Amino acid sequence: MAFPSDLDIARTASLKPLNEIAATMGIGEHLLEPYGSSVAKIKLEAIEELSDRPKAKYVVVSAITPTPLGEGKTTTTVGLGQAMRHIGKQATIAIRQPSMGPTFGIKGGAAGGGYSQVVPMELLNLHLTGDFHAVTSAHNLLSAIIDNHLFQGNALGLSLDDITWRRVLDVNDRALRNIVVGLGAREDGVTRQTGFDITAASEVMALFALATSIPDLRARLGRIVVGYTKAGTPVTAEELRGAGAMAVLMRDAMKPNLLQTLENTPVLVHAGPFGNIATGNSSIVADQIGIRGGDFLITEAGFGADMGAERFFNIKCRYSGLTPDAAVVVATVRALKTHSGKHRITAGKALPEALLAENPDEVLEGGENLRKQIENIKLHGVTPVVAINAFPTDHPSEWKVIEEIAASMGARAAVCQHFSNGGEGATELAEAVVEAANEPSNFQMLYPDDMSLRDKISTVATKVYGAEGVSYAPAASRALDRYEAAGFGKLPVCIAKTQYSISSDASLKGAPTGWTLPVREVRASVGAGFVYPICGDMRTMPGLGTNPAAFSIDLDADGGIVGLS
Repeated sequence: MAFPSDLDIARTASLKPLNEIAATMGIGEHLLEPYGSSVAKIKLEAIEELSDRPKAKYVVVSAITPTPLGEGKTTTTVGLGQAMRHIGKQATIAIRQPSMGPTFGIKGGAAGGGYSQVVPMELLNLHLTGDFHAVTSAHNLLSAIIDNHLFQGNALGLSLDDITWRRVLDVNDRALRNIVVGLGAREDGVTRQTGFDITAASEVMALFALATSIPDLRARLGRIVVGYTKAGTPVTAEELRGAGAMAVLMRDAMKPNLLQTLENTPVLVHAGPFGNIATGNSSIVADQIGIRGGDFLITEAGFGADMGAERFFNIKCRYSGLTPDAAVVVATVRALKTHSGKHRITAGKALPEALLAENPDEVLEGGENLRKQIENIKLHGVTPVVAINAFPTDHPSEWKVIEEIAASMGARAAVCQHFSNGGEGATELAEAVVEAANEPSNFQMLYPDDMSLRDKISTVATKVYGAEGVSYAPAASRALDRYEAAGFGKLPVCIAKTQYSISSDASLKGAPTGWTLPVREVRASVGAGFVYPICGDMRTMPGLGTNPAAFSIDLDADGGIVGLS
């Protein structure tokens, strides 16, 4: 009998009223704003009302370097949250909201999978409460204000060749990457070249995730740098008088969204910054609420531990003031075999038959990636636990190798079958996480605020990525000098690179050494509060493939959604 689809499983869910879900976190019904019967927003007053409750243990879920298929990090996050109840603990889960670009592109949805899902999965993957639309509108309002400012005489002296603020849209549309605006008559605006990014790549999305309150959101919006004058002076959204209206559009979006898992564990879904060019973490305000909502707060960081977890530790925790108690590293047999360099996985194609054959030696060869990602967690003084996300095509001998690698690094490990068995399939992982979180924590960030930007980049590159050094293109060096002179040097760094290698070269598997990190460009997200060096050709507006998920998504005769995964 075929295993049911995620959508079929989700539709069998027995949902509890959200006031009951909120009550398990200590949140009263007066703090909820219902969006239909299965989603609600939580008022920010909950942060203060819950402040006298004890803090939960704070756990971040990361992974080894993934394949294009992903290794089940969200599914593991959900499964672990559900498993806590099976061992007598109360957990809250905090995850990002999926972008509809990947949902209709090649990745599909991001509600988890199998019997470890957030429900209703259709709502989670499609619009939810409109937060992404608010980000899109706020971002594009500022874009319109910039072009109007140019049309009205450009009193601030913005250089047309040095405007860094583009437009955004939450779809994959490569044709919009580079465009010309202002074509037509003079009253149609100033002609200039610009482009679109996907909404998840917006600085508004990044600062939305990192803001700690409405006043902090307002201040961050005002600090956004949209471009520079010919003299190199930064021009901000505050100076353009756009930040106030942007804050109005973002006000309701700042309230986290409350959903539940298939087993009725509370889930906070909020914000969705990209994982390869931004922080890849859900919001601070969601964590401020969830940290008082039970015994454990389990959150997820995008891609591998070298990316989302590093940014969680050095950017998100820097602004939130929260400190993690343990970290989960999700590993799969298929990914570690890929890191042996002997197999290639392509999204949309069947796995190679040779990859599915029992071969613990290949797992061992690819194990250097797992070793390095465990080391990356330990660099920050956090206790790691390896979650072996089991697939039906795996072999126990291959799981044993992963357990041995983890043990050699001083890390606990557990085989998990939460996809097929829900929370019950992750109880061993839950017990290991409880043990790890109860150990003394020695959390530390990799670098202080007052370290130079170049030294911050070098620290991450050499200690986390394993690079030998860093090289800078002339334009990148000039940008770093400009940012230091403008007073942005105390900001943390968010290095934009491929998610498919610990290095900056997607073709290098395992844990490469002896290479140099090439920084070709550096941008400043001053409102969000970080500087991001760009290594390689990073696309901020994805394109659709030859057979995108959109081709399979439709409505049936009864108006129900089909084909969503």
